[in-house]
Amino acid sequence: MSSPAQPLAASLVQSVDWLAIAPPTIVAVVGLVVLVADLFLAEHRKAVLGWTSVAGLAAATVMLLPLLDGDRSTFCLTGDAAVCSYTADHFTLVIQFLVLGGALLAALLSVTALKDARKELPEGEYWFLLLSSAAGAALLPASRDLATLIVALEVASLPAFALVGLRYGDRKSSEAALKFFLSSVTATAVSLMGISFVYATTGTLYLTQIADRIQNVDGQFHTLAQTGVVLTLVGFAFKTAAVPFHFWVPDTYVGAPLPIAAYLSVIGKAVGFSGLILLTVVALPSYADVWGPALAALAALTMTVGNAGALRQQATRAYSAVRLLAWSSVGQAGYLLVPIAAAAYSDDAEKSIGSTVAYALMYGAVNLGAFAVAALVGRTKSLNRVADYRGLYASNPLSALLLAFFLLCLAGLPPGIIGLFAKVTVFSAAVDAGLGWLAVVMAVNVVIALFYYLQWTALLFRAPEGEPEKHRVPGPVTAAIALTGVLGIALSGAPQLVLRFTDTGLF
Repeated sequence: MSSPAQPLAASLVQSVDWLAIAPPTIVAVVGLVVLVADLFLAEHRKAVLGWTSVAGLAAATVMLLPLLDGDRSTFCLTGDAAVCSYTADHFTLVIQFLVLGGALLAALLSVTALKDARKELPEGEYWFLLLSSAAGAALLPASRDLATLIVALEVASLPAFALVGLRYGDRKSSEAALKFFLSSVTATAVSLMGISFVYATTGTLYLTQIADRIQNVDGQFHTLAQTGVVLTLVGFAFKTAAVPFHFWVPDTYVGAPLPIAAYLSVIGKAVGFSGLILLTVVALPSYADVWGPALAALAALTMTVGNAGALRQQATRAYSAVRLLAWSSVGQAGYLLVPIAAAAYSDDAEKSIGSTVAYALMYGAVNLGAFAVAALVGRTKSLNRVADYRGLYASNPLSALLLAFFLLCLAGLPPGIIGLFAKVTVFSAAVDAGLGWLAVVMAVNVVIALFYYLQWTALLFRAPEGEPEKHRVPGPVTAAIALTGVLGIALSGAPQLVLRFTDTGLF
């Protein structure tokens, strides 16, 4: 006969769905393997670490396929299977695909970058930090409680600080890392204070329970809850590079190794936007009157300041292509914020959120492609100025054509149909939610952005100054450019595929 304590003990045993957590787990395990292997490999065999990391990221991406058959959850609250800390639903898988696919492309660019700068960048530490950050970024969209959400955010962020400043003897890199670190830590501290306020008013950290309990808060606790909502959003607004939390972006992108700048421009944004979505539409839908107007104002301010910053670069004779892409990414962040703000006013919040997800996929593919071509040009032009791209078509026609295609996608012009399609989807989300003023601001900013995107595109096909310089394209860079090019062209040929991502499965 079993004792009365045995059923209670059995109910406390936590089962783990290893298939559900496989993608971030694989990345984390490979990171540890690379760190240990670095201790025993001779210097001339360090390249093995890079290809091991690429293989690990590819394996983690492939492990998303078995999860497509339905939602899976694990680390659930005892006695309530509906309240879990980790959920692999449609939204999670799409963001994890963006994160792991983006990290894989950044890793391909890194293989060549490390080979060219072996004395400046320690390979073992570099790959360990990159994989650690990718593991945290893959964990975040699956997080369904505030504790896991913040831990995932910091696991994604802390290695990124080190990656930015990892280059030996580079003062610019160190200053960029310090600015990135100090501003991020401040934003995280503010978010933790907000989370403490939310916990004080609801007594729980689980997102679904917060949504149920916070709408019943009244009296003086209502003000505390409102304050907690605003403060909690600050840390994730920082990760998205939303204005006024954007000031770290230009210097960080320029000071970081170029593959890390590419990584931050896409994966960093994916982390911030997935966190914002989970906080707003899952945990705090009853406080839409608080976060809706705040995010709408941030969206308008972010796209305007980002595009104005990019235009201001035109006044500098030797302005950097990476700095221009940095300001462009701030402007693009404004567009990504629009549907999240619209979700506060829309009768179909899931469709609005789906617009952000679809736009993020487009942006991720073409922006990484632009950085891949920048990595190619940067191998022979260390300053990587926009002027260095003059006549690229004469020396490398395919790379020039693909870069022109990527820039036109970001501008939202044919033949970059996927960029136009994504912008129309975001624009429609604002109009359907009754945010006509925000749609007008977005339309004006799209026109402003055309100037610097088209100016750069035209420069590619001008006559080169002097003899055209041939660019030898390494295999890993070729693979990165080809993958992003194929994905962008395929989506432009069949933009309706993006609509499949508007069903996020969050509701």
